[in-house]
Amino acid sequence: MATRTVRLDAEAEKALREVREATRVPISEALKRGLRSLREQVRREAGRTPYDVYQELDLGPGGYAIAPSTETRRGVRQALKRKLHR
Repeated sequence: MATRTVRLDAEAEKALREVREATRVPISEALKRGLRSLREQVRREAGRTPYDVYQELDLGPGGYAIAPSTETRRGVRQALKRKLHR
């Protein structure tokens, strides 16, 4: 088992104090739990694919396109016809 020296700023000290008061665990155990939690979070994030991120995005209702992106010329013509009422 290794011994580490850690410097904490005032905000981190306050967080550590709050965690210790809530859980009644020693400082070393609180830090170990925090490291384990962070490790699991990193593992989850590393396994995410771009599609996973895309699924979380709220792109709104959609369905308002008048033509697919592969047929932009047709879409522009339709939009102009609608605008000019022809």
